Amino acid sequence: MTQPTDIRRAPGHRPLLLDLFSCAGGAAMGYHRAGFEVTGVDIADRPNYPYTLHQGDALEYLAHLITTGEIRRYAAVHASPPCQAGCALTVGTNGSQGWGGTHVDLVAPTRTLLDRTGLPYVIEQPNGRARIRKDLSLCGEMFGLGVLRHRNFELGRWTIARPAHPKHRGYVRGYRHGVYRDGPYVAAYGSGGGKATIPEMQKAMGITWTDVREELTEAIPPAFSAHIGRALLAAVRPVGVAA
Repeated sequence: MTQPTDIRRAPGHRPLLLDLFSCAGGAAMGYHRAGFEVTGVDIADRPNYPYTLHQGDALEYLAHLITTGEIRRYAAVHASPPCQAGCALTVGTNGSQGWGGTHVDLVAPTRTLLDRTGLPYVIEQPNGRARIRKDLSLCGEMFGLGVLRHRNFELGRWTIARPAHPKHRGYVRGYRHGVYRDGPYVAAYGSGGGKATIPEMQKAMGITWTDVREELTEAIPPAFSAHIGRALLAAVRPVGVAA
């Protein structure tokens, strides 16, 4: 079992977490609620991001932090690298249509840099073929959400208990293979075919600070990262601020 990693924080101060590929801040909000101060990095302008944001290439920024030693200001890193190269939308039949042909898998280079930081880290990916260890899998039903939103997490330099996956209460509302089904969950992706409206997605995931559909469809519910963040703080030992 991986030993707890010392985390650099002073009593009474929030440890700083780096949120790579941050999008609109679903993960960031959860980590903040858990007790972290959060800085995000995203290549796109994200005016709805609720915390400090650096606009730029996430891997280049992380490499810069490592090279300059500035990474020592951070206690942990979360990364949600683009997953189109291995997700369900670009493999199998969809892959045969060329949907995934131009996508680059950023998971491996992200992991390489995260290992160089020496910090505890989290890599998040949706279900599919993305090449991560599934150290933790979370579902909206675990938190009483109106979405299922299955997500997998690889944990570096720390561990967490794996909760049991509860039985779903019914279907995800909408059309599937030409058949419409009602259910307690909304489909927070795409549009049409009974998919969730923007207000429905906001309510179902607990995300109120953005009304941009693309940001909502990519977001991690804050309940997921709040759960991870609380466990991360409990798994590491405070040692004070590094010189």
